[in-house]
Amino acid sequence: MNSRMNSTILKTEEAFDLYAAERILSQMRSKPDAVIGLSTGRTTGAMHRLVAGAWQACPFDLSALTFFGLDEVVGVSPEYSGACVAMLRREIFGPLGLDESRFLMLPTASDDYPAACLAFRKELARRGGIDLLVLGLGENGHLGFNQPGSSFGSRARVAEMDPALEARIRRETGTPPDVFLGGVTLGLADIMEARSLLLVAKGPAKAEIVHAMLKGPVTEAVPASILQRHPHCDFLFDTQAAALL
Repeated sequence: MNSRMNSTILKTEEAFDLYAAERILSQMRSKPDAVIGLSTGRTTGAMHRLVAGAWQACPFDLSALTFFGLDEVVGVSPEYSGACVAMLRREIFGPLGLDESRFLMLPTASDDYPAACLAFRKELARRGGIDLLVLGLGENGHLGFNQPGSSFGSRARVAEMDPALEARIRRETGTPPDVFLGGVTLGLADIMEARSLLLVAKGPAKAEIVHAMLKGPVTEAVPASILQRHPHCDFLFDTQAAALL
């Protein structure tokens, strides 16, 4: 098991969001050309807004910084409110006033996803590799669109979407059944190459999978369990998510 694994448990949602925002801001301040990966979802939106608000209150140079998204929904418009790029634009990219060249996203549409995924990985490497990647935790242990059963050696690719999520997106976008919806995501091997990771999880629905991730075996049946092997992974929980630890 990773001897550098560090868990922080906070009692309030406000403290949780502030802690995560400060971790991102610290990376931004300490390395002006840092490459920082973000995840979307209910857990991360508030911390993104806090990062933007702190920067607006006390601006510093962002011209060499790179942000990127861990994953993206395939088969929807990038303007769809549930697209990862749309969420990150609202929550952080827009408020930070980032130039388009300073954030990288996997595509919602492509004629050649394998080539697009390879180009994305190469561009991250060209910019120096990932300094910090913030990860949300799925209730079944998924990271990005790496669902249970994903290979620990997996690289960026298009993966199947959780059926419940797919049904919701089809309903919200009016996408017919014959149009493919999926998720394009960095793979587990890509995630493990980040220099540092911050896994965030809150709420009672995450308690069982948090326990399985940290206390169970390292297994592809629980993709997030691979984080036990990362040399610099920090875990941030609220008391509800950490209830079984």
